[in-house]
Amino acid sequence: MSDEWDLVIAARKGRADALDELVATYLPLVYNIVGRAMVGHPDVDDVVQDTMLAVLDGLPELRDPANFRSWLVVTALREVRKRHGSGEGFPPVDDIADPGADFADLTIDRLHLVDQRKDLADATRWLEEDERELLSLWWLEAAGRLTRAEVAAGLGLTPQHTAVRVQRMKAKLDAARLVVRALRQRCPDLAQLAGDWDRRPSPLWRKRMVRHIRDCRFCLRDDLMPAERLLLGIPLVPIPPSFGTLPPAAPAMLRKRWWQHAATKPLVAAAAVAAVVAAVLIPKHAEPEPVAVAAPITTVTSTVTSKTTTTVAPTTTTTTSAKPAETTKAVPQQQKPAQTSGRKGVSTWAFDGATASLKDVGATWFYNWDSNNNTIPAPAGVEYVPMIWGAKSVTATTLAQVKGQGSVLLGFNEPDMAQQSNMTPAQALDLWPQLQATGMRLGSPAVAYGGDTAGGWLDQFMTGATGRGYRVDFITLHWYGNDFSAAAVGQLRSYIQAVYNRYHKPVWLTEFALINFGGAPKFPTQAQQSAFVTNAAAMLDSLPYLERYAWFALPSQGDDTGLYQAGGVPTQIGQAYRSAQ
Repeated sequence: MSDEWDLVIAARKGRADALDELVATYLPLVYNIVGRAMVGHPDVDDVVQDTMLAVLDGLPELRDPANFRSWLVVTALREVRKRHGSGEGFPPVDDIADPGADFADLTIDRLHLVDQRKDLADATRWLEEDERELLSLWWLEAAGRLTRAEVAAGLGLTPQHTAVRVQRMKAKLDAARLVVRALRQRCPDLAQLAGDWDRRPSPLWRKRMVRHIRDCRFCLRDDLMPAERLLLGIPLVPIPPSFGTLPPAAPAMLRKRWWQHAATKPLVAAAAVAAVVAAVLIPKHAEPEPVAVAAPITTVTSTVTSKTTTTVAPTTTTTTSAKPAETTKAVPQQQKPAQTSGRKGVSTWAFDGATASLKDVGATWFYNWDSNNNTIPAPAGVEYVPMIWGAKSVTATTLAQVKGQGSVLLGFNEPDMAQQSNMTPAQALDLWPQLQATGMRLGSPAVAYGGDTAGGWLDQFMTGATGRGYRVDFITLHWYGNDFSAAAVGQLRSYIQAVYNRYHKPVWLTEFALINFGGAPKFPTQAQQSAFVTNAAAMLDSLPYLERYAWFALPSQGDDTGLYQAGGVPTQIGQAYRSAQ
């Protein structure tokens, strides 16, 4: 944080290089706040530029550098409200002259979103104007780019009041996600209901359709992943190459300042913006540590800072400190074959290159929190394992479907979490005989935490299963460490050992990684996560009672725990997992 404050102080004093760096670092954040708040309004670029002009103009008056990000958020929302208060309003998406300006489409296309992430972006169109303003900040909080305090400051509310508003907005967003999915499924009754709908997303039609969906067995499904989980680590939407034109009414002095501080830089040059801005994220507290690996080295010059950075090919790395990100282009090279353990697997959702990545990483199995892998064809030699996600997934159709997917079935997903399958041990036990009747080898419900706790959710379930004579063939666990030091491997081992000591059954670790979920999710550096991957995999393969493990997750969408970028390019963490025995 001190680096961030130093940058603000230097920029406040008018130092040209600091002003350049400040604009390069925070312009993508402002673009994402404004773009999502204004949906597809054609004046998004103008409002972003007005915000940056106001920031540059008001910077000398900012007394406390610790307040810079909160002030930046307040300024961005003020400019959005000014444009909205001009009487122009935000037109429906279909009325926009340039469809490419629709921020939902930009989010989907530029970040290669698929499945539930794509539905989430589509659903933002169905919210009301004040809800979209709140969404623009909460989206960035859930993705780890803003803190709750900064969101509250931007809204002018207390954190407690902000929490209430966020919960209401999320409920409407989830309802909109149901609508997006139901429209794609083409329910005849829903089509009849929407006979006079003008095909423009609106809160009124969202409410009408949701009333139908909640009573329709064809439309309603209970496998919506929490929006927070979908947004975890998602990168900012890159600024388009066309960005960078000043509004005509800008005062001459600010026009000159903007030109000096931003427009002459590669940040707004069409030739460089896509490569640079895509990797510029909000500062984090630590810079990536150097990693010593035996691989060809390539030297690249950053287009933002003119510094030279050394990186290992072919990984594309992203720094997330208060300094601008320095990016490298992936360079193809001959790779060693992936190291394959009979235990090593991954969790994944569909993305560009999923099948190739499954093969390349050396996984012997995978799952996708679903009852089938229709959207992710399994490569030869890689086993797919289905899951019964929640209570409403226990249907004759779904149970028949999983029996055709193999010999192993995973039980309910994090039933101890309200945001996940949200079941009591008694509810899970009542449904368990139907899972058992598949005849498949059956894994316990995967609790989010506390699997070793006497009287905890899993302990109550296992005690009940024993008392009723139910079959549970192995214990399924999730684990996320918030200690980013070398001690994390030992902490993971201690947890798994304690669970085994309590139940004396084989263990599957179906989600694990280093993530601090306190407040906005925080991630270790790529180097720290990679070191953990290497050491944790070796430890897990040494445990005789641990049958399988799966990293969270195969796809990467920015500064997260992902192993492969779109197109099947491994991240630094992916290379480490690829090499794990």
